[in-house]
Amino acid sequence: MNPATDRARSAARAYRPALRPGVLLSPPLLRGPRTVHLLKHPVSGAAFEVGPKEHFLISRLDGTRTLDDLVPAYAERFGRRLAEEQWNRLLGLLGTRGLLAGAPDPPPAAPPPARTGGLWHGTRSLVADADRTTARLHRVLRPLLHPAVQLPLLAAVLVTVVTLALHTGELLDGTDELIREPAALLGAALFLWFSITLHEVAHGVAARHYGGTVTEIGLRWRLPAAMLYCTVDNYLFLPALRARLVIAGAGAHLNMVLLLPFALWWFLLPQGDPTRVLLAGLLLLGTVQGLSNLVPLPPLDGYRMLGHLLGTARLAPETRTYLALRRSDPPAAAAYPRRARRLYTAYAVCFVVLVLLAATGTCAAAYLLLTG
Repeated sequence: MNPATDRARSAARAYRPALRPGVLLSPPLLRGPRTVHLLKHPVSGAAFEVGPKEHFLISRLDGTRTLDDLVPAYAERFGRRLAEEQWNRLLGLLGTRGLLAGAPDPPPAAPPPARTGGLWHGTRSLVADADRTTARLHRVLRPLLHPAVQLPLLAAVLVTVVTLALHTGELLDGTDELIREPAALLGAALFLWFSITLHEVAHGVAARHYGGTVTEIGLRWRLPAAMLYCTVDNYLFLPALRARLVIAGAGAHLNMVLLLPFALWWFLLPQGDPTRVLLAGLLLLGTVQGLSNLVPLPPLDGYRMLGHLLGTARLAPETRTYLALRRSDPPAAAAYPRRARRLYTAYAVCFVVLVLLAATGTCAAAYLLLTG
């Protein structure tokens, strides 16, 4: 063999590669028939999918291991030897995408336009540095995020929801009365708009609390409706499931917390008090607004929370793909892992049931309001 080739191979086997600082690796995610991990470039923000074998190796590239160090661990984990060709191919892929230490920074991406769309619908960024703005909010609100504060608030929300459920008839009557009072209805609408605006801010503050990054805070409108939005960039890469669930559910939690003073006021007023009647209507509308976000249908927060709990990516689109394969290509659908087949089938059934329940509940509520 050529001595130069031997020296090159020896140098390659002695190479101790390291990921560039800041590269993000996601937990395992089921996507269709495959389990994947996401990698994200810390500068360009480009994301890539890799399989479990590639993730096993990439997560160990810390600058201290050579190919010979990784071969035994790889064989123990996957029951087969890591070929040198596979190793070189993986390093080449990481190198060309700038994911190895020492790779030059890619050219900066063009900033997104401050405004998109037109007069009737579109978006507009409201702050120049959304992450810095959220960091300031987080510093101010951090004492309120301690479990000693949030756990009692969560308990109060649960007690309030149960209490309101036991007074459904009164709440429906109050909503009917609220609709007949234009001034009170306007006040309730403004409060609900304010609540849904703070809903988005809550996602950003919670993300910042757990190490996420907020990339944009802006206004989204589709006239006559307009509301704030908050884009959290990297919380899918947080390793702790609890952190991802809290970030996804923070908005709905805040919506319900904002209702607590009104619920206490309503509870303390005597039956028949005009203010109690109007508060009942506000509580029903606010509770529906807050809890409806926890329904596991896209694009609601509950859908994201379910995806985190199940460890899936693109749950609804992949469910549609699987169901389509069952009709058009049964062998391909049968090739899905058992867990994937069960999960996508179960979600399809739940999707239909939830849509039917939502339609039935909406029709029933409208009928009761219209007929008194």
